[in-house]
Amino acid sequence: MTQKIRTDEGVLRVIPDPGQAAPLPKVGEKNVLITSALPYCNNVPHLGNIIGSTLSADVFSRYSRTRNWRTLYVCGTDEYGTATETQALKEGISPKELCDKYNILHKDTYKWFDIGFDFFGRTSAPQHTEIAQEIYTNLGKNNLLEKQEREQTYCEGCPKFLADRYVEGICPHCGYEDARGDQCDGCSRTLDAIDLIKPRCLVNKTHKVTTKTSAHMYLKLDKIQPKTEEWIRQSWKAGKWSANAVINAEGELVDARLKNGLLPTPLTRDLKWGVPVPVDGDDEFGMKGKVLYVWFDAPIGYPSITANYTPEWKQWWFNPENVDLYQFMGKDNVYFHTVYWPSVQIGDGRNWTKLHHLSTTEYLNYEGGKFSKSRNRGVFGPAAKDTGIPASVWRYYLLSTRPETADAMFSWSDCIIANNNVLLNNFGNFINRTLKFVSSQYNSVIPDSGDAPGLLSPNDPADGEFITTVNGLLKDYIDAMDSVKIRLGLQTVMLISIQGNHYLQSSGLNKALMTDNPQRCAQVVSRAVNLIYTLSALIYPFMPATSDDILAQLNAPARAVPEVLSNDILAGHTIGKPEHLFKKIEESMAEVYRAKFGGIEGGSDAPSADPLKTAPGQSKKKAGKKAAAAPVVHDGPKSEEALVLEAKVAEQGQVVRELKAQTPKTAELDGQIKAAVDVLKQLKGELDVALKSS
Repeated sequence: MTQKIRTDEGVLRVIPDPGQAAPLPKVGEKNVLITSALPYCNNVPHLGNIIGSTLSADVFSRYSRTRNWRTLYVCGTDEYGTATETQALKEGISPKELCDKYNILHKDTYKWFDIGFDFFGRTSAPQHTEIAQEIYTNLGKNNLLEKQEREQTYCEGCPKFLADRYVEGICPHCGYEDARGDQCDGCSRTLDAIDLIKPRCLVNKTHKVTTKTSAHMYLKLDKIQPKTEEWIRQSWKAGKWSANAVINAEGELVDARLKNGLLPTPLTRDLKWGVPVPVDGDDEFGMKGKVLYVWFDAPIGYPSITANYTPEWKQWWFNPENVDLYQFMGKDNVYFHTVYWPSVQIGDGRNWTKLHHLSTTEYLNYEGGKFSKSRNRGVFGPAAKDTGIPASVWRYYLLSTRPETADAMFSWSDCIIANNNVLLNNFGNFINRTLKFVSSQYNSVIPDSGDAPGLLSPNDPADGEFITTVNGLLKDYIDAMDSVKIRLGLQTVMLISIQGNHYLQSSGLNKALMTDNPQRCAQVVSRAVNLIYTLSALIYPFMPATSDDILAQLNAPARAVPEVLSNDILAGHTIGKPEHLFKKIEESMAEVYRAKFGGIEGGSDAPSADPLKTAPGQSKKKAGKKAAAAPVVHDGPKSEEALVLEAKVAEQGQVVRELKAQTPKTAELDGQIKAAVDVLKQLKGELDVALKSS
């Protein structure tokens, strides 16, 4: 098929897709190093884990490539430490066997979600041991290590010192009854296992747990703190960290550990599964047989995984003048990436690439509660593909509800509405309607619009307002994505596609226009096709498979993100075969999915509900009634009013979800929720009316 594409500098994307030989940093260019928090290699990731780090990082990685920035995105499984030993014990296999099993599961899950790493590694690799031991040794050379003898939990029944996660008990701060030995899930505070009230051994809860003295090496965080605080103030401002960090908008350090003064923190543990502590010949500190603490060795996974990917890893990790490091994580990992790991880098003494931009998320909850693997509640890992919902739709919905400023709630009904009303009837409708017209009326060949190659003028007599509006939205998109406001960036893409639908409608694109004013018809077709080409670049970070489908239908190479709308697909170009990008999902499927993933009392061994049946205790008649009450789904062309209202409904729905996720509940918050729900109901009513009249 004939291709006629403008190929001026900056038009096409030249940075390859993730995993295809990422280029090394180059002086004078924008070089972006991206990491997402390393997932523990002891469980299956659920949707909240995915949106919290890996998917969000993947979006920014792909966006960087559409800007033709040299980009490297690395991640991998965090394999050492007590969490792995504990899970291996439960499953009756060795820690190594457990990590082999879950590393594959993680990789398969991310691959299905189209999460593209340049490299997905493991902290059990030899490079990790080498780099971690080198950092530990450098800290010692810089007089930042000290030996301390501390009381440590000891199980008389095992008999051995108990690693933190072999111990549970009552949290001394909040009273949570199942606090772990290293952290309380109730109040999120880090703990020392010996502080637990009524400690119990996880190997056998009847064993007697006492304390014994054990010697360990500690990092003098207190000595490093002044340099850490200076670095935080500089990096926070330059990198525009997200709000839930250790420093507020006024530049005041708000983390309690910093305000109270950092204390020496342990770097070693009495375990077998981990990086061996490097010892000198005479082992004067008595560290032989111990391993590095997982809180210390886990962040080292970022450079060590990079080293496993390329022998030139130091060009990324010891190059702060030319490399910007973007890190993505849930809010519970903020301290370790903004205080702890940077302190280790400072203490090491070498010129490390440190955090530039921090992007964190709050929690994604599931249908009014929390994800729970033990109760089969929520969607975990590979189960997403069992729904039959494409990965692109999953990505869109998760990113459109990304919990950036408050906890968010996953809802099956909202997910289906997002597919039907936003993707199918807005985004997909514009693209399919345009390309089908080209196929049927122009034999798939772009007509001569009279537009010269290059930028379209905002002063155009026919379409100046349309071009100006699109250019303004393109600026909004770039500003949002440069600031890592991912949800806003996605909303802006959908606003641009709304403009595309409005353009077709207001221009009256049909056979009559082609007959009565062939030149104007050719102009409308050309400009609409070039807006689709722009959308293929804008949507690529969020829905790469959808972007690929659009490019195949356009018969065009990948485009870079443009700053303004331009004429890039030229007259005489032959497009591919138009196909629908999305398929309708019946509203009644929400009840099917709720039954399948709603959780069953009795734990993880309980059988899952049959996804083809209604929820337990619910008749088919009842389920049908509920489905009948669903919002109107409109399959035909829509009015501009309907398209704008759909965007408002989606935005207001997110407002309601964020308010409902806030804690603690107060009378004032209840009032805000009621008011927001009333607005949402009103908008939905207006949308139903607009759809019926479309």
